[in-house]
Amino acid sequence: MPAASLEIRNLSSGYGPTRVIENVSLSVEAGSRLAVLGRNGMGKTSLLATLAGQTRRYGGDIELGGREIAGLPSAARAITGLGYVPQTRDIFPTLTVEENLFIGLKGRPKAALGDAYAMFPRLKERRKNLGSQLSGGEQQMLSTARTILGQPSVLLLDEPLEGLAPVICEELMAAFSQLASSGDMTIILVEQRIQAALDFAEQVIVMERGRIAWGGTPAEFAADKHVVEALLGVGGLH
Repeated sequence: MPAASLEIRNLSSGYGPTRVIENVSLSVEAGSRLAVLGRNGMGKTSLLATLAGQTRRYGGDIELGGREIAGLPSAARAITGLGYVPQTRDIFPTLTVEENLFIGLKGRPKAALGDAYAMFPRLKERRKNLGSQLSGGEQQMLSTARTILGQPSVLLLDEPLEGLAPVICEELMAAFSQLASSGDMTIILVEQRIQAALDFAEQVIVMERGRIAWGGTPAEFAADKHVVEALLGVGGLH
């Protein structure tokens, strides 16, 4: 399916009685790339989890390509075109790489696995290996590839570079850029590696205590020293 827009209005959510996301409103154009930045514990992961239907929603609307999905369970949101790659990766450790990928096909022919192997040649080399036998970077590639095989119109990526070697980070970011440049996917990226996120994104938001504290372009962000220091707690980009 083609890339879709994402519209969020007055969204509030949390876990049990604890509110984490407070009245967030955001528009993401179809085919665009958004980076979500912020210090740890400020609601970035919770925002993506809420979009994917994995938190308790207290109020607000979520529209995917003009369709309201806030009342749908996670599985139904995936069917409508929402792809989610969680920070925990969530691969099946006792299944092979290829078996993990089969799960992501969602009715597509087996030949579509070639799309995943073209994007991540390492996975083709290890297609008979169990998920538990992969490195952290390979597991991230597998989790990403499995989600992409479902051809989501909006892809949510939660800290895909965390704990990975620089060469693996480069491979992953190159794959994300390739997906975005195709125009077939809207991508929302949560990432602690600020410079990598800025290089990738067209728009940036910064989360602070469950709210959007700042929004603009990567160039505007880099030029605003107050945002970098006050909202991210760092003296410079890295």
